[in-house]
Amino acid sequence: MKSFSVPFGKEKIIFSLPDEDVAGVLVSHAHEYVAKKSEEELVADALAHPIGSPRLSELAKGKKTCTIISSDHTRPVPSHVIMPQLLAELRKGSPDIDITILIATGMHRPTTHDELVAKYGAEIADHEKFVIHNSRKDEDMVSIGTLPSGGECLVNRHAVETDLLVAEGFIEPHFFAGMSGGRKSVLPGIASKVTVLANHCSEFINSPYARTGILEGNPIHRDMLYAAKAAKLAFICNVVIDADKKVIAAFAGDREQAHYAGCEFEMKLAGVKPVPADIVVTTNGGYPLDQNIYQSVKGMTAAEATCKDGGVIIDISACTDGHGGEDFYQTLKNATNLQQAMDEILARKRSETVFDQWESQILLRMLLKYTIIMVTKAPQQMIEDMHIKYAKDIDEAFAMAHDVLKAKGIDHPSVTVIPDGVSVIVK
Repeated sequence: MKSFSVPFGKEKIIFSLPDEDVAGVLVSHAHEYVAKKSEEELVADALAHPIGSPRLSELAKGKKTCTIISSDHTRPVPSHVIMPQLLAELRKGSPDIDITILIATGMHRPTTHDELVAKYGAEIADHEKFVIHNSRKDEDMVSIGTLPSGGECLVNRHAVETDLLVAEGFIEPHFFAGMSGGRKSVLPGIASKVTVLANHCSEFINSPYARTGILEGNPIHRDMLYAAKAAKLAFICNVVIDADKKVIAAFAGDREQAHYAGCEFEMKLAGVKPVPADIVVTTNGGYPLDQNIYQSVKGMTAAEATCKDGGVIIDISACTDGHGGEDFYQTLKNATNLQQAMDEILARKRSETVFDQWESQILLRMLLKYTIIMVTKAPQQMIEDMHIKYAKDIDEAFAMAHDVLKAKGIDHPSVTVIPDGVSVIVK
């Protein structure tokens, strides 16, 4: 028997499978990578030796204001490690600089004060100046040009009306932007809903280049690069983390050069070959990434890349916040015919994109090809409303998967396990 322990919220789910049933286990090589320095030292080294840029303290000289774009509560960015050093670097160059930390919520719900404390520590959460981005608040947005896709590029005024724009974040595989980090802090991080909708249009999501690990030729990435440049993002500090959410590498400096260096490092760790199987078990990496169904679609796409046609995806995601997007939920709930729902989305022009459409499109793409079963804390009715099968535990999920496949004449299904679906690039 092979035993597995996979993340589920802040807990673990443990299960075993007969050796002969396991076709493969797809894991990032990050767990094998041993950093030679502490988290703090890795970030300090990156800031001391920026890529393609002067030190942040040099950039801060003579500047009166600075905005730091920082990821929100849905991202496991170790801001308690990064932010103190960014603040120190800025104040080293300009002791009286007025700093605003702009939380890049993208299209997510607002981050709470308790979540800020958990992310940064009480000292920073209670004493620094924070602004929570709201993509739907038109009065907070400033136009800075037109995206290559044709959409208006509107971003939070705190990013525009500042002397120096900086961003912190982390680099991981992303299911349609190719990789997270870098330019993504601006779009969708602090962009208007108008800009995000244009960028996340059905045409781009449908592109074969809008997939995990792909940057070259990716139309979504191209828009994001433009937005970061137009916003004058001057400096980034991005990290790569392991399964325990610990920093194993850091990259600082120019928004593109430092980001690409980090992406290259991450791709070497995350790249895995597909092992086709009838059943693929995946997760969304545990808390905070598996807080809702919306985010959990990411982990499902890793399974999609290695599941046999007509197979079963078992997604283990806590989803304690429920669906994570009302429009996303309603689109699936109201879909009486999945193919018709997909056709309606694909027929929409870039200017007609609706909220959460991209997530609905990707989930529909998988539902049309696979049976999806979720082991989750989300309400059963909610799961079933979205055309996903609900399992109360992993044993029931496997039993359901076997029933589905037996009806198709598959009595002894093969299984591929992806312990952390958001940490791998299956290609």
